[in-house]
Amino acid sequence: MAEWMPFILFGIVALVLMLGYPVAFTLGGVSLIFAFFGEWLELFDDAFLQALPNRLYGVMTNETLIAVPLFVFMGVMLERSRVAESLLDTMADLFGGLRGGLGISVTLVGMLLAASTGIVGATVVTMGLLSLPTMIKRNYDPAVAAGTICASGTLGQIIPPSIVLVLLGDVLSSAYQQAQLNMGKWNLETVSVGDLFVGAVIPGLGLVLMYLLYILGVALFQPKKVPPAPVRSATQSSLWWRVLTVLMPPLLLIVAVLGSILAGVATPTEAASVGAVGAMLLAAQRRELSMDSLREVMHATVKVTSMVFMIFIGAAVFSLVFRGFGGDDRVDELLTNLPGGVVGAVAVVMLLMFLLGFILDFIEITFVVVPIVGPILLAMGLDPVWLGIMIAINLQTSFLTPPFGFALFYLRGVAPPEVTTGAIYRGVIPFILIQLIMLGMLAWWPELATWLPGVVYAE
Repeated sequence: MAEWMPFILFGIVALVLMLGYPVAFTLGGVSLIFAFFGEWLELFDDAFLQALPNRLYGVMTNETLIAVPLFVFMGVMLERSRVAESLLDTMADLFGGLRGGLGISVTLVGMLLAASTGIVGATVVTMGLLSLPTMIKRNYDPAVAAGTICASGTLGQIIPPSIVLVLLGDVLSSAYQQAQLNMGKWNLETVSVGDLFVGAVIPGLGLVLMYLLYILGVALFQPKKVPPAPVRSATQSSLWWRVLTVLMPPLLLIVAVLGSILAGVATPTEAASVGAVGAMLLAAQRRELSMDSLREVMHATVKVTSMVFMIFIGAAVFSLVFRGFGGDDRVDELLTNLPGGVVGAVAVVMLLMFLLGFILDFIEITFVVVPIVGPILLAMGLDPVWLGIMIAINLQTSFLTPPFGFALFYLRGVAPPEVTTGAIYRGVIPFILIQLIMLGMLAWWPELATWLPGVVYAE
């Protein structure tokens, strides 16, 4: 009975989450109930819970996590300043006359918004409101249109500055240190959020390229699904001037945030503060900054940040109770005894995360699963940056996988009636396959994630 308790705990937590109860209170509440009965049955040592105050103090004083509210503020401010609307209008005029041009426009705008906001929900909803009716009106296939918008919106998961990479960076850093302690090392190394940001650049841009190739493939082999759209008449010089004036402000913001990290002049937290100020300046330049809008942005930032930190607290309780039942030892035995060694262990973990993405959000998977399997996989000699990018792209699929993918919910809420739920589900399947192909490429060529950090941080 005792050896099954960690897995029963995990299963009950997943079941309660599927019933719709709040994540933070489910993680903490179910774990404490298990700890109470475990101690009563003499299966659990409450000494593990004595470490909880120190664990929570460490969360609240973690300087890396300051980047979370700053990046959220930056993203919400840019969303309220209607940058996406200007970008979509301009890109549609630039590419709309081509077959698949509107799909190309949506993908490129999704990439730019991912690199400047990183908020999936806001990006999907904004592009769904602005682009989907136009694409349907221009006789785009509803599945292709919906899939392109959902997939482009989720690029904020992998293209830095990404909130999921910030959270993964903190969790993986702790897992990496634990792995080194388990191997008897005392001069501990860490993996930083900046390492993950740099490592995600090539895979993120690779996903964008593969999305574009898919749209071009549809335009070549099924042209009726992505017809060209009439564009507003304008001289070539005036069109390119519009492109320049609309693109330059967000591009400058991207360069200021990512460039400062890549150049090594700022930490991700410092770059996040630059991004927050830059987003305010961009909103002011567009005359969208006022006390009311600032109050709304700050209110939204506090809500999201509070949710993330409450989940952190719940996950800390779950982690300690799981370890108190010997769960880390059980998982270690399970993964190390799999056929195929480290390859088999990674394959099983990736499959587990992919399947959990059907029912759980990326935050829950990051805080619940990664602290359990991370130290074990890293102790097998895996590169922490490579593992982090693999997990990030895998988690990106959780936004697209039916029936509970959040991007699907976001788009369903703003899609016109003629776009059915079935069409949305069919539309995302090719993009899920593209992401799985990228996972396979990363597994075959780890240098896609590790080469650029080695160049940037070479001494």
